[in-house]
Order: sequence, then C-alpha cells, then structure tokens
Amino acid sequence: MERRKYTREFKLETVNMMKGRGVSLAQAARDLDIRHTVLRRWVKEFGADPQHAFPGLGQMKPEQLELDRLRKEVVRLKAERDILKKAAAYFAREVI
Repeated sequence: MERRKYTREFKLETVNMMKGRGVSLAQAARDLDIRHTVLRRWVKEFGADPQHAFPGLGQMKPEQLELDRLRKEVVRLKAERDILKKAAAYFAREVI
C-alpha cells in the first residue's frame, strides 16, 4: 500500500475545520478517511507552532535550518583543527 501524502493546505483546512466548527477528531477522521492518530499529530504540530506547522517536503523550520548550518560548521572546524594538528606535528619533528 502506498503512503498517502497531504498538502500543507489540506492539513491546515482539516485542523481549522476541527477547531472552528467543533468537529470531533474521530468524526473528522471518519469523514476524511484518515487515521485518527494522523489527525492528532496534525493538531499537535499546529498547536505547537501554527506559523511554521507543516513545512512540506524539503523545507525545514527556521530552528532546523540553524541546526543544520551549525552541524556543517562543526564538521568544517574539526577538519581545520585536524589539519593544524598534523601541520604542528610535522614542524615540531623538523625542529628536533
């Protein structure tokens, strides 16, 4: 069975329908033929950060972008440190 994919707009409309019209989670799940656990996760994500909820494929929240940038910087700095260690060992060997 292929995994179903939903657009950000669909998720937002569904959550707004549940909150705005007072439709229960179980009823919305039956009406839309979606598992109630999926709807519960959507409501939780929307409640945590409504503006950045459901960023979509390949898009990250600002916090995730910053973490990704910092991880790349750590890798680069470790590589530079290792190069400097090797250079220091090489020049220390020549002096002796």
